[in-house]
Amino acid sequence: MTGNLFATIAGMVDDPQAPFARVPGGGSFTYGDMLAWSGRYANALTKLGVKKGDRIAVQTGKHVDCVWTYLACLRCGAIYLPLNPAYTPSEVAYFVNDAEPGLLICEAAGCSVLHAELGARAPLIETLEADGSGSLQSLASMQAAGFATLPVDGDDLAAILYTSGTTGRSKGAMISHENLRSNALALVDVWRFDASDVLLHALPIFHTHGLFVAINTVLLSGASMIFLPKFEVTAVMAALPQVTVMMGVPTFYSRLLAEPRFDQQTAQHMRLFISGSAPLSAETHRIFTARTGHAILERYGMTETNMITSNPYAGERRPGAVGFALPGVTVRIADPATGKPFADGEIGVIELKGPNVFKGYWRMPEKTAEEFRPDGFFITGDLGYVDPDGYITISGRAKDLIISGGFNVYPAEIENALDALPAIAESAVIGLPHPDFGEAVTAVVVARQGAAISETEIRGGLEPVLARFKLPKRVIAMDTLPRNAMGKVQKKALREKFASLFLT
Repeated sequence: MTGNLFATIAGMVDDPQAPFARVPGGGSFTYGDMLAWSGRYANALTKLGVKKGDRIAVQTGKHVDCVWTYLACLRCGAIYLPLNPAYTPSEVAYFVNDAEPGLLICEAAGCSVLHAELGARAPLIETLEADGSGSLQSLASMQAAGFATLPVDGDDLAAILYTSGTTGRSKGAMISHENLRSNALALVDVWRFDASDVLLHALPIFHTHGLFVAINTVLLSGASMIFLPKFEVTAVMAALPQVTVMMGVPTFYSRLLAEPRFDQQTAQHMRLFISGSAPLSAETHRIFTARTGHAILERYGMTETNMITSNPYAGERRPGAVGFALPGVTVRIADPATGKPFADGEIGVIELKGPNVFKGYWRMPEKTAEEFRPDGFFITGDLGYVDPDGYITISGRAKDLIISGGFNVYPAEIENALDALPAIAESAVIGLPHPDFGEAVTAVVVARQGAAISETEIRGGLEPVLARFKLPKRVIAMDTLPRNAMGKVQKKALREKFASLFLT
């Protein structure tokens, strides 16, 4: 019996004529179409020389051909490596050099720049376009729909997703077929998905939430989805009466609440609203419930683990809490230094074990070993506690991760870029509360002697090297940065000092 995730997906297709995806202005697709197009793309990849275990890097916008490409990689036994389309060529070069993909799929507009950046290191490059005119799309359209899905072991890699670290060097989290299958099946169970559900998909598909949580859950339940290219309030409002479930980041819900037309009648057809990727404020949770009659279901996950916990479907969805461990997942709160389990109510580091936990970091065995306890528990780096009713609450992050609009931003990478600018002597990057993005990336800088700080010039200097979502929303100049006796910058003091910057 094969461990290939796609074999499980295909085995659950009872009716090939059942709806799978609808793209407003771009047509509708059945489960039969999903099988056929993923087969054509798998044949196209094979024709290009892709073999089992090859990495396939993909940096494109969001459209349905990206879904066929992801599924084709599963069928070929290749390893899917999605990249944020906002990444600059220099950022993409790092991932290409590290993962050594045999094929890079991108949009034609960026091909020449990527070729120039990568030079002799460039892999084979094919294009995928929103209008269907890409070279890979052309090749796939000429292929047969039938493809014999390759047998793989459940522990074989299905994807590598890059996640940053406090050192600034991105790490490739190795995700297996079984990691994805077990997690999606658990979500189908706890969120009660079935073939009658229609998911509103407005998330990006280059990370866990939009790619694995949303699409795999749909596929493994026989549900369907309305596939929007991005979150846009007018389009979401138009789609809501046609769907039963919405997955989003907190920013989605705050923007819906800012829309006067969004009310209980708009949401009357909905079965479930789910939030993740960033902390949902208890206040947003309460306002949303009062406005719509629906309590948002908040869950908790990571790139390395897929989903870990969820508030209950039937039962209290507690504001500020992330609920209970998913079936098959064991979560404990432990002493960050020793790993000794803490009693309920004590704040410690969240650790877990289960079939959802990744296989380690790509070509970083030492870093992988650091992140696991001797008994196999993965150390998340997030701090939390278990309340008297068993709900898990995240109280903070052990590391300085900033989550802005659902995207992970790590300060060290931005600080390195800031410190390279001629006007800046030193910098500290923090996340500050923001009513729309959850947290806003904020740079606190000290000028070099004789230099002047210009917020516009500093942002301009960062634009060529950092994706837009990483750019500081504000740059604050100080004479000195607060430090402790060991010389470490006191970021907590900075966060407290400027806490209301975006709230007034």
